[in-house]
Amino acid sequence: MHHKVLRVFSRGISTFKLVDVSPEVSRALAERQPVLALESTIITHGMPYPRNLEMAESVEQIVREQGAVPATIGIIGGRVKVGLERDSMVELAILKTPAVKTSRRDFPYVLSKGLNGGTTVSGTIIVANLVGIKVFATGGIGGVHRGGEVSMDVSADLTELGRNPVTVVSSGVKSILDIGRTLEYLESQGVCVATYGPTKDFPSFYTPCSPHQAPYHVESPKEAAGLIHSLLELGLKSGVLLGVPVPGQFSMAGEEIEAAIDAAVAEAEQKNITGKEVTPYILSRVSALTSGKSLDTNVALMLNNAKVGARIAVELQRLTSIQPLRMATVGHKLSNLAVGNFVLRSFARP
Repeated sequence: MHHKVLRVFSRGISTFKLVDVSPEVSRALAERQPVLALESTIITHGMPYPRNLEMAESVEQIVREQGAVPATIGIIGGRVKVGLERDSMVELAILKTPAVKTSRRDFPYVLSKGLNGGTTVSGTIIVANLVGIKVFATGGIGGVHRGGEVSMDVSADLTELGRNPVTVVSSGVKSILDIGRTLEYLESQGVCVATYGPTKDFPSFYTPCSPHQAPYHVESPKEAAGLIHSLLELGLKSGVLLGVPVPGQFSMAGEEIEAAIDAAVAEAEQKNITGKEVTPYILSRVSALTSGKSLDTNVALMLNNAKVGARIAVELQRLTSIQPLRMATVGHKLSNLAVGNFVLRSFARP
C-alpha cells in the first residue's frame, strides 16, 4: 500500500532532504486549505504524560472542528515532521526515546544524529514558514527572562518572530518572564504585536491581563486575518504576535501565581539551572506549588488559542482566495507545488 507524502527540498538542490509533510497536511497545502501549525515542545517538555498526549489530541480535534487542518510539528529519528501521525505523537509524549528541545541552533545536531526532538516556538516558526503555513497557535511564547538585562537570557522565539512572516497566536509571554522587556525587544525586532479582544491589555499567560499594553488590538478572526494579509502582501519578513487572554473561568489570581513564580525562580537560581532547562523547571515547580491549578490553566488556554488560531487561519484563507497574494512561483518541469522559497514534491512511499 502506498500513500503520498511531501518532502521539502531547497530550491535547486533536489537531493537535500529536509522535511516530511503528512498526507493530510500536504493535501491541505496543495489545495490551499487553511492549516494551523502547532508545536511539540509542549508535548515533550511542557506537561507530564498522559496529560500532554490528551491535550495534543484535543487541540487537533478543536482545530478540525473550526474547519482547519492541524499540523503538529516535531522531529522523529532525525526527520522533521509536519503533521505528526498518532504513533509519533505518542512516542514524543511518553519519551521512550529522549527528545531534544529544538530551536534554530539545535536543528543541525538533532537531525545529523537521528534524534527525536520537540520543536520550540522558534523551531516551529522556522518549519512553518519553510512549508508555507502562516498561522501558528501555542500556549505562550518565550521572552526576556527576569534579570535578563544582566544574564542576557533572551528566548530565540523573539528573534524568529522578527525574521519569519508567521503569526503566533498565544496567551502572550509566559508570566515567569519579564513581559515589559519582552515587548520592548519585540518592538526592536519589528514584530507587530496586537491583542485579541476589546482592549489592548496584554495577557499574562495565567491571567487575562498584565500591567502592559499592546500597540494594537483586533476583535475578530476576520480582523486578525486582514492584519496578517496586509503583512504578507507587503512582503515583510517579520511576524505577528497575537495575544489572546485566557478565558476568565480558567484564569488564576495574580497574587497566587506571582508567589509561586517567585519561589520557583528562586529555586532555579539556587540550583544553578540555566539555559533551555529553566522554563521547563519553573513551569513544573509552579504547577506543584499551585497544586496543579497552573497546569489546568495551561491546558485551557492552549485549547482556546487553538480555536482562535484555527478560526483566523480559516478567515485568512478565505480572504486570500478573494484577494490573492503576490506569490513568487518556482519554475520546474515536474508538477510541483511552489511554497515560499521551496519546492514541495510529491513522492510515493511504501
